[in-house]
Amino acid sequence: MPYVRRPDGVTIHTQVTGRSDAPPVLLIQGLGMNKNGWALQRFAMATKFRTIAFDNRGAGRSSIPITKFTLEDMADDALAVLDSCGVESAHIVGASMGGAISQILAVKYPERVRSLTLACTACRNLPWRSELLQHWADTANVRGIRQWADESMRWMVGPRSFRRLAPAIGWLGPLATFRPSTGFTKQVEAILDTDDSMVAELSNILVPTLVVVGNQDILTPRADSEEIAERIPHAELVVISGAAHGLMVEHASTFNRIVIDFIDRTEQLERTIEPGGSTLKAS
Repeated sequence: MPYVRRPDGVTIHTQVTGRSDAPPVLLIQGLGMNKNGWALQRFAMATKFRTIAFDNRGAGRSSIPITKFTLEDMADDALAVLDSCGVESAHIVGASMGGAISQILAVKYPERVRSLTLACTACRNLPWRSELLQHWADTANVRGIRQWADESMRWMVGPRSFRRLAPAIGWLGPLATFRPSTGFTKQVEAILDTDDSMVAELSNILVPTLVVVGNQDILTPRADSEEIAERIPHAELVVISGAAHGLMVEHASTFNRIVIDFIDRTEQLERTIEPGGSTLKAS
């Protein structure tokens, strides 16, 4: 179904592509973004995976709650999307705020996660980043969401790629920012209200985990990804040279290759292990 209705009345818009019998991949977007931000990934994954993309509450075609909500509420939304699609477990790919939501999902519902890919994200709020997010929310409220988009672009795209992507950014801008600022600012509030108590629980994540960051990311710098990779047992850290925070678009082909290879390896590993835990001979 295209919409999932939550107990608090919020509706979550969902799109599914790919074969119903293919391994499922759940894609969770970042602050203010809708599911169309995964277009390049969904296209690349179309022949191998069943991709499930959705708009977080407050973004895209999902509804904007009247009251405040938390990142845990958004993780529960993601779980409800899996339930609505009849998916018991999926490969989870989260970017930025979506990466924080994915961490919560993996900690709270480990049985629903086959693998975890965390892109351009962090596991804690740093004071300077909290101040920046509050400034963005104030800008969106006072001057409009489009003004926020214009001001924030230097945080998203690296200097080497900005000129190349400028025409696309100019064309997509009005489409990406037609929503009122309310949903965006409520997402910011959810991020700022999240404490660091779950950081210690990252060591309980046992599924294969890939952490991806661009070496030019100034919003969630490499140190954030290094901390996550150190806290999650056996996590892989990949640094994409020349990429910034928007690496899924800026360096889509490289990002897609890395993530698809990781999910393929995870699927191959799962096929070599019987349900009881014994290892089968690889074919």
